[in-house]
Amino acid sequence: MVLGAPFLSGSADKGGVLAGEFMPKGLRRRYGQRHLHFLTCSCYRRWPLFASVRSKNLFVKILGEVRDRYGFSLAGYVVMPEHIHLLISEPAKGTPSTVMQVLKQRVSRRLRRKPRAPAKQLRLRFPNSDQSLPQFWQPRFYDFNVWSQKKFVEKLQYMHMNPLKRKLVAHPKDWPWSSFSFYAKTDQGLVHIDPMS
Repeated sequence: MVLGAPFLSGSADKGGVLAGEFMPKGLRRRYGQRHLHFLTCSCYRRWPLFASVRSKNLFVKILGEVRDRYGFSLAGYVVMPEHIHLLISEPAKGTPSTVMQVLKQRVSRRLRRKPRAPAKQLRLRFPNSDQSLPQFWQPRFYDFNVWSQKKFVEKLQYMHMNPLKRKLVAHPKDWPWSSFSFYAKTDQGLVHIDPMS
């Protein structure tokens, strides 16, 4: 992907199309400016719903599927136990809001699906055992337009250092659920990352 002129020049375009609803505290989503978008979304009540290897792997798999369907470039990501960060271009179909809506719905449906008991197995119900969540994600998401190379590097480093700061690993290379390995050139990682030029 070739980044738009505002990104390459480092100037923030003040115009452009506003899309989507207003975000809390007066922030607005700005689409159509050829910027990258640094997106953040938290699990319901910041519960660690991505604590398991299976849930993190499933998120990354669905992220790749949604990217293929909507045609956006994935410049970076990290999956933390209770939130995710993405660095994406605007998609060929829809907007970053569309991408987040579909991604959140698909992840929620897959991870909230209750495992089926074998047909012949006796099903017992235990009192007070309902572990269902009212929802998987916090409503909405945070969107920051990345308009310069400096901001691109800043957001990428922030994502990659997140597991280290949280003391989940001793080095970012030890957290496979991020784009760090692509930029460190150690391997491609769990999902294809699109180089930004």
